[in-house]
Amino acid sequence: MKILVSDNLHRAGIRLLKKVADVEIATGLNEEELIEKIRDKDAILVRSATKVTANVIAAAKNLKVIGRAGIGVDNIDLKAATRRGIVVVNAPGASTITVAEHTIGLILSLARNIPFADASLKSGKWEKKKFLGKELKGKTLGVIGTGRIGSQVIKKAKAFEMNIIAYDPYVPEKLAKSLGIEIVTLNEIYKRSDFITVHVPLTDQTRHLIDRKAISKMKKGVCIINCARGGVVDEDALLDGLKSGKVGGAALDVFEKEPALENPLLKQKRFIATPHLGASTEEAQRYASTIACEEVIKVLQNKPALNVVNMPGLSAEAMESLGDYIGLANLLGGFCVQLLKGSITSIQVTYCGKLADDEGLNVLTNSIIKGLLSPILTGGVNLLNASVLAKNRGIKITESRREEVERFDNMIILDVKAGRYNIQVKGSVVGEEKRIVGIESYSVDLIPRGKMLLVKHEDRPGMIGKVATLLGENRINIGAMQVGRKKVGGTQLMVLNVDHEISEDVLSEIKDIKGVKKVQVVEL
Repeated sequence: MKILVSDNLHRAGIRLLKKVADVEIATGLNEEELIEKIRDKDAILVRSATKVTANVIAAAKNLKVIGRAGIGVDNIDLKAATRRGIVVVNAPGASTITVAEHTIGLILSLARNIPFADASLKSGKWEKKKFLGKELKGKTLGVIGTGRIGSQVIKKAKAFEMNIIAYDPYVPEKLAKSLGIEIVTLNEIYKRSDFITVHVPLTDQTRHLIDRKAISKMKKGVCIINCARGGVVDEDALLDGLKSGKVGGAALDVFEKEPALENPLLKQKRFIATPHLGASTEEAQRYASTIACEEVIKVLQNKPALNVVNMPGLSAEAMESLGDYIGLANLLGGFCVQLLKGSITSIQVTYCGKLADDEGLNVLTNSIIKGLLSPILTGGVNLLNASVLAKNRGIKITESRREEVERFDNMIILDVKAGRYNIQVKGSVVGEEKRIVGIESYSVDLIPRGKMLLVKHEDRPGMIGKVATLLGENRINIGAMQVGRKKVGGTQLMVLNVDHEISEDVLSEIKDIKGVKKVQVVEL
């Protein structure tokens, strides 16, 4: 076997590879050079620098597995790898402790003015009175996101006797109790916290989560820390907050644009910056390297890998049979989770028609769970571990099959419960097009793509026109429309595909239309 290592990888992982294969190390390659190197390789190991594009994958005639020594796989063309039957594995948990410790380090640095005092003393000044700090004991830490890293931050902050509150609409009650934390709303986080740290993935829902509106609700002098993803904090809003004094201090390890050498935040006196060092420890790099290499070796030796990002080990026949339904399943999960509030308690999936006889339906179920949990958990949710992660969060999973189907050859019916809320969505593949064909008990036929506005309203003349007119007045273009109803004169469900963002102000105006019962936005 032949393995290519195209980024700087910790030597511990490379030693493992050399025990089972011929290893070539070649870093800093451009696409053309990488194509030449990979032609006869069985595996490639990368970090974030190497771009494994569709062209590279097409040239790799023997490639069986791509290993990523870290969490993110944005530098790998997953669709191209999946089409070729190439497994992609990663190392999602390698940096958990390291990032959590870096977060605590930044909190301490802000509280005690450590970097500012250091710079002052090294410039020849002894300004003891200038850098009066504050104890962490008794201060309130607001944690947004209680996944692997957020949970570790909470455990470490407890050692400093901080009061800890957390926001995570999906955290199960059992986990909250085990962490000994109070789960509150975002507004409570903003209102009560002396320090706020974010530990969520960057999604359309979390982009600029900390914006001007959020900062306006915070205590004067609040400290904000981000070691998660650049873009979760609106950097322009943070800059204004620091200038006005509303934000007493901030520390970012991640930025919207990196390297952030020209970022105006760097000129602020109460701002600490580190160059994306969250995972940069000897231990984390060793773990990432060894975990990724172990996963690659398992795939090459036809053993089950734990951290498969794109697909489990299905036969080519099963992959061809399931085809677009894997993508549909993921879309159904991603659609449902945006319509629910609270912690998911149960998932029921029914496979109908010919689909019920297919091999590997557990893959479809895992794809659904992946769609549901990916916006909730920071990395690490894949087609192999999705059901395990769901069960660990106390989610009940039920699968059933039935031969009867409605007006389609195959159908997936997904029922999800979260607290007192529940949603049912039906999906099918028509030709090669993934479609949602039912929402609750409303029949629709929509392509789940882009921005979608869902409006429940009274079934009477003029309702659709009022919503459409309001959107037009706010320069929001409608791309497509679907309307479903149960009976004449009852309640209608209108689904609009729109081309522009819908602000909270516009949503409020729609909600205020007489006869409108519920308004929700979904983006896929």
